[in-house]
Amino acid sequence: MVMDAHDVAAAIAWQADHAANNGAPCTALVVRAQLTLLSGETETGRRLANWPGIPLEDALPLRLAGGFHHLVLSGADTRLSAVYRGEVTDQAEVDALIVDLARRHDAALLPWLDGPPQTNEAGRSASIMAALLWLSPRTGPRFEMNELGASAGVNTMMERYHYDLGGTEVGPADSPMRIKPEWRGPAPIAAPVEITAIQGCDRAPVNLADPASALRLKSYVWAEVTERMARIDAAIRLASERAPDLVQMDAGDWVDQRLAAPLEAGTTRVFYHSIVWQYLPPETRARITSAITRAGEAGQRLAWIMLETNRETFRHELTVRYWPGGGEPVLLGEAHAHGAWVAWHGAA
Repeated sequence: MVMDAHDVAAAIAWQADHAANNGAPCTALVVRAQLTLLSGETETGRRLANWPGIPLEDALPLRLAGGFHHLVLSGADTRLSAVYRGEVTDQAEVDALIVDLARRHDAALLPWLDGPPQTNEAGRSASIMAALLWLSPRTGPRFEMNELGASAGVNTMMERYHYDLGGTEVGPADSPMRIKPEWRGPAPIAAPVEITAIQGCDRAPVNLADPASALRLKSYVWAEVTERMARIDAAIRLASERAPDLVQMDAGDWVDQRLAAPLEAGTTRVFYHSIVWQYLPPETRARITSAITRAGEAGQRLAWIMLETNRETFRHELTVRYWPGGGEPVLLGEAHAHGAWVAWHGAA
């Protein structure tokens, strides 16, 4: 049976199942409890029930899940702590708690529906780095990195992270950010990678140096997945030492600006993004695609790395296009949404 893309209840149930199947059963309970809010007793519930867009594409259930987690992290209401610790596992009990929290904190929860989650998961950069290893013998080892939808810039600091990708290690050995996903398939080749410059853009960048902003970012992390929390803390530490280079700008405008900038000889300009494409308006996607393709066909040394959701299969696919090389998409693998594993196909 095909799910109605506009069915909010079906989207909530799907998201709950997805969380449960991806190592977050406690968060799944909280997400599924959002079904109890659709009766419209609260303003948050009414807005949820009457969502005008496509709930899964808009990550609607995860928006509100961030709001509930924030109540705990901020100390505003810590009753969900027992759920996140796995001490309360009865769905009916969680349902009742979510209803009460929505009643008591309606005004605080409502704004969480205003925008998509900014999870900015560092684990996703394992796929980006693996793609650079694959590109290195094809384009040369020098890369100028440009991240679209960079949020807080967690992955705009990837040159400072240490990776163990199926036994292939890359990055500074003394980094506090240690990224070692479960690796499925052959390890990527050990090729030289030199990131000569790295920057990102976002319409509403998050300042990791601001405690309130950092707490909001952590709220979107699934509470029981402690390694993700540790990665956010490591990113905050690194950002405090040197902030990521972020620009507040529309993604389409920024891509045009970056394509017009001088490019150092022997360097490949890379655009990259992870779980961002679905949030961009269709006209912006078309504009970016056209701009990058035209520049590549005109002779600019370019690569485009995408870790994005296939909306038909809901798998997160790692795809690369590069020039010279024809610009045809190459599927290098699939990955867990938060970087827990990478299924690598791109060893050749």
